[in-house]
Amino acid sequence: MKNAQELVVALAGNPNSGKTSVFNNLTGARQHVGNWPGVTVEKKEGSVTYENFTLRIIDLPGTYSLGAYSEDEAVASDFILFGKPDVIINVVDSTNLVRNLYLTTQIMEMGIPFVVALNMSDELARDGIQIDIPKLSEILGAKVIPTVASRGKGMAELIEASVSAANNPKRPQLIDYGPELEREIRALAQEINPAESGLDPRVLAVKLLEGSSLRQIASQLPNSKKLFAFREKALGRLKKLSSDLPSFFADRRYDFIGEVVKKALHQQANPGLSVSDRIDGIVTSRFFGIPIFILLMWCIFQFTFKLGAPMVDLIDQLFKHLGDSLGTILENAGASRLIISFIKDGIIGGVGSVLVFIPNLALLFFAISLLEDSGYLARAAFIMDRLMRALGLHGKSFLPLLIGFGCNVPGIMATRTLESKRDRMITIFINPLISCSGRLPIYLLFTGALFSAKQGMVVFSLYVLGLVLAILMGTIFRKFLFKGAAAPFVLELPPYRIPSLKSTLLHTWERVAAFLQRASTIIFSAVVLIWVLANVPVGVAYASRESLLGRIGSMIAPLLEPAGFGNWQAAVALLFGVIAKELVVSTLGLVHGVEEAALTEQIAGNWTPLAAYAFMAMNLLYIPCVATIGAIRRETNSWPWTLFAIGYSLLLGWTVATLIYQLGSFLGFA
Repeated sequence: MKNAQELVVALAGNPNSGKTSVFNNLTGARQHVGNWPGVTVEKKEGSVTYENFTLRIIDLPGTYSLGAYSEDEAVASDFILFGKPDVIINVVDSTNLVRNLYLTTQIMEMGIPFVVALNMSDELARDGIQIDIPKLSEILGAKVIPTVASRGKGMAELIEASVSAANNPKRPQLIDYGPELEREIRALAQEINPAESGLDPRVLAVKLLEGSSLRQIASQLPNSKKLFAFREKALGRLKKLSSDLPSFFADRRYDFIGEVVKKALHQQANPGLSVSDRIDGIVTSRFFGIPIFILLMWCIFQFTFKLGAPMVDLIDQLFKHLGDSLGTILENAGASRLIISFIKDGIIGGVGSVLVFIPNLALLFFAISLLEDSGYLARAAFIMDRLMRALGLHGKSFLPLLIGFGCNVPGIMATRTLESKRDRMITIFINPLISCSGRLPIYLLFTGALFSAKQGMVVFSLYVLGLVLAILMGTIFRKFLFKGAAAPFVLELPPYRIPSLKSTLLHTWERVAAFLQRASTIIFSAVVLIWVLANVPVGVAYASRESLLGRIGSMIAPLLEPAGFGNWQAAVALLFGVIAKELVVSTLGLVHGVEEAALTEQIAGNWTPLAAYAFMAMNLLYIPCVATIGAIRRETNSWPWTLFAIGYSLLLGWTVATLIYQLGSFLGFA
């Protein structure tokens, strides 16, 4: 019996296996449950108490194997190999047993106690599948617990089995790789000192020979050079056995899985096409796939703006009433003009001009969450693969781009799912061109003022513009900066599922809460700074050209003249938009000294539709916000590449905005 009261539990499984749902149910954590690979790109922690044990549960990124071929696989593999978990909960999609058991075979060989969560077990009967749970448990040498994570079933049994496995470890189940390979595995294992790694020498010998996790092994073992030299000699002797040794290992594991399935799984003959297959015959077809995708996106924007408009007007009136009421109260109390201006123009006017758009944001997040949880967005990546492949880009790059529609930061982090560094770098650089939720208030302000009859269509066109330019720039980067062929595109399509209302609402709230957090921290702090700059030097008129804010904007404004918005107010808004895109609206409200409704009137009276569209395009494309810049720096680990991303996006934004305005003026739209 273990003396320690804390158990470290690693939660591992394939993408789409329901692993994060299991994590949420076990720990109560609010992690987003996405229906495509790459949502969990870093390990996350939670805890649960059982009897006198505290289980510290580590939610590892979804991975198909411990091969560590991509960044997120490396996180999972490194923790399982060298993080020394007490027990592993291996989440397996029971409707796709063969594919999911490959990771199980690798965990099984590790010698670490593990439990299998046979998830989505409620879908087996529908597909005509029966699994002999006792037989499967006997073959794998681990307890198998049927679970339905979406409804919280089997979680208590999973915790109990995990504690039992950690305290009653069994000998690892081994796969026989044949006499020639087994001989080399034993010889290499004899060269490994168990005390140096804490792992079974056979485990490391297998990893070395199949060529996986070599980077982690080299960093962990002091005698790795000697082992790698021994490995090269062994590989030379094994050439006659197989010219592709990793595939040989994989084949033997799949042979083992075939025997497992034969003994433990019973499926009715000729079950026919599943519902998912029948739907995919239409929505992923060569002719209808892209039109259906575009139609769905268009419907989302129409839904967002038609339904959200009345709620936006209501919140706007509430902020206007609040500002007027507080202004009157402070004036009657004898407060100075400066204090009244700070409360009314600075805090309520600045922050309120952003918060009024929360209904639109919530509706957009809700609609996208429905598509995510239904399984459709994974199909969208599959559909776009044809176009991406034709342009020399990786089809899997479309997944981080989709995530970027919510926020570019997790979109950039999701590039870790790409195996090739070339594909990762290209996707990182084009992700900021995808229109994130922070830009939406800018679109809503200008389209509400100048394009109210076609608001949804105009905003939709900006999202399409960002996507088209992202693909175009990716093609240019591939040809001139990152040459070479794209890696093969492999994506497992999850079955369609009816989205859980609870999960969808939770996901919507998470994104809205993140937006509110930005409003209460970054945006509030910046609004105070903008208000101060608009009031100095002391004695100048608030937010006038003579203020420090006006002088800064006047220096930048001439550069923006060719794009149609060469006024100092627009220049200052763009400058503070680098901190956070939402600040563009707040800044415009502050420099005009008005709330959102009056700001809309100001925009309508002083901007032309053409200049407004060019300004929105500039905000779509120019320098990403500081949080995104930080993500680029972390993921590229290079300041020169980060500065390149800033420079090229600024040049692209100015160029596109200028072309829109100049070409539109030439055609008579000014």
